Amino acid sequence: MEIKRENKTITIGGESVPPGRSKFVKITIDRLPTGTIIDIPVYVFNAKKPGPVVLVQAGLHGDEINGVEIVRSMLHDGSFKVNAGAVIAVPILNIFGFIHYSRDVPDGKDVNRSFPGTKSGSMASRISYHYLREILPQIDVAIDLHTGGGQRHNFPQVRYTKEDQKSADLAKMFNAPFTFTSKLIKGSFRNAAFRLRIPAVVFEAGESMRFDEFSIQQGISGILSVFQHLGMVDENPEGKKELNQSVYLEARKWIRAPTAGIFVSKVRNGSKVEKGALLGLVSDTYANKTKQIKAPFDGYIICLNHQAVVNQGDALLHVGAPMVH
Repeated sequence: MEIKRENKTITIGGESVPPGRSKFVKITIDRLPTGTIIDIPVYVFNAKKPGPVVLVQAGLHGDEINGVEIVRSMLHDGSFKVNAGAVIAVPILNIFGFIHYSRDVPDGKDVNRSFPGTKSGSMASRISYHYLREILPQIDVAIDLHTGGGQRHNFPQVRYTKEDQKSADLAKMFNAPFTFTSKLIKGSFRNAAFRLRIPAVVFEAGESMRFDEFSIQQGISGILSVFQHLGMVDENPEGKKELNQSVYLEARKWIRAPTAGIFVSKVRNGSKVEKGALLGLVSDTYANKTKQIKAPFDGYIICLNHQAVVNQGDALLHVGAPMVH
């Protein structure tokens, strides 16, 4: 990772944060029908020593609160006060979705499908437009924190862009339990970052509207690991020894409900399974008809649906096969 020879002043929302200073700033987006102004809160920690500028953001989907808690915890502990470079921390990007317990903004649009946005477009488009222009010109790398949608629980995993070696390097630094490439989605933040040649990874862990302590701690460890690899903080040899090596996944497959009914899982999320192993059952409520769900190949469970009542075709489990070296 290329390191700048001198630190720079970071300017967001008309506020400047020179080297050696930390500051809370805001990006004004819109107002509620009552006239209340809605801002995106941004914390800037700019060290005196030169180094990369890392964006850590959460709450792009308003109901994905594990990432919000990761950023909040690190703000509380002072973990973003780095010795070199700078950190831009955004605990809640989609304020509208957060206050409505929703993935989207009130008009039903997904902010993470609205980049690069337009100045006079929908609410989601305007959020994307202003955020992109205020934040991305300032940063060198980005870490985007997410969870599974609905009641789908993602075991901690980091996703990177296959076509971007720097994002692969960033994912390796993060060292989540599982690592794999993921296709760029039109209108997503990661796609916008890729087009601007800014390496970005997505950390997925847990499910929406529910805290998961293991996922939160994995996210914090991953972010601190990135800071250490980039020379932004002092290395912690003891913490480094405790880290397991990430499992890189190649083939992935969603296992879907063969029929409507009650889904009963027979495996733990994150566990290793063999081809043909029983993963779960889908049964009608009277136990007259039961269908078994079996592993399509040797691999790991990386996502588990906690929804008990399912319809035919619903995604139940995500299975990943380890990369063969």
